[in-house]
Amino acid sequence: MLIALDMDGTLLNEEGIISPENREAIVHAQSLGHIVMIATGRSYMDAERQLRLADLECPVVSLNGAAVILPDRTLAGSTPLDKEDIIPAMRWMNEIPELYYEVYTQDTVYVELDKRVYLEKLATLKDEEVPEDLRWLLKAIVGKQFRQAAVTYVEKMEEVWSKEENVIYKTLAFSLNLDLLKEASTRFAAIPGLIITASHENNIEINHKDANKGAGVGMLAAYYGIPAEQVAVMGDSYNDLPMFGMAGYRIAMENAAPILKETADFVTRSNAEHGVAVGIRHLLEMK
Repeated sequence: MLIALDMDGTLLNEEGIISPENREAIVHAQSLGHIVMIATGRSYMDAERQLRLADLECPVVSLNGAAVILPDRTLAGSTPLDKEDIIPAMRWMNEIPELYYEVYTQDTVYVELDKRVYLEKLATLKDEEVPEDLRWLLKAIVGKQFRQAAVTYVEKMEEVWSKEENVIYKTLAFSLNLDLLKEASTRFAAIPGLIITASHENNIEINHKDANKGAGVGMLAAYYGIPAEQVAVMGDSYNDLPMFGMAGYRIAMENAAPILKETADFVTRSNAEHGVAVGIRHLLEMK
């Protein structure tokens, strides 16, 4: 069996780490001959760092499926963006102060210094400056952005896309202004060959149309000779839907978006309650 695990909101707890309970369940599944893999929107560097901290080795589908990496760090497949196609939309985002965005290469996340300053200002807003229903959301999202692996800061994002050697796999935009996010989504949607997903209502993630978690998990399943009906997936967000669509068994977290729960075969506990461990035990008991 191939078990594919999302990271944020799934494998990682509220402190942004893999709990001992989740680690133990993964190691147990691996000891029985099952392949446990990661399917995440994070860069490979960031995902691998989390695995290393927990002393785990797993294949990784990173950047929403844009890069597929084996445990020995061999790149088994990649689907990058066409830089020339997306540069106009990224230039537009540069001019919008309320739009924070990141550019992902295989191993690095790039952020403009001005955008970092904007995100830091959001993190320091007083409660009275933020509508009550957005206070917890802002703190959670900003905290998550800062917990991820160290990024590379640049004066101007053009420094990144102008270098021929930089291959861009993904860009992510984040804002509390949903109208601005909708405009950004519309601009990217007008570019042929892209797919736009979200891991939260306050962000959008842009990848090549052939890069999604479902395609990445399918590629690894084929590599290991595991049929789709023997693939189990676990996730919580909209960008997990493509792998829910191709898997033989689907597990949603208790904290998952409603649509994932509706299509799931099983709903496990939340990421704060070691839901991955509960889900893996459920899968193994079915065998």
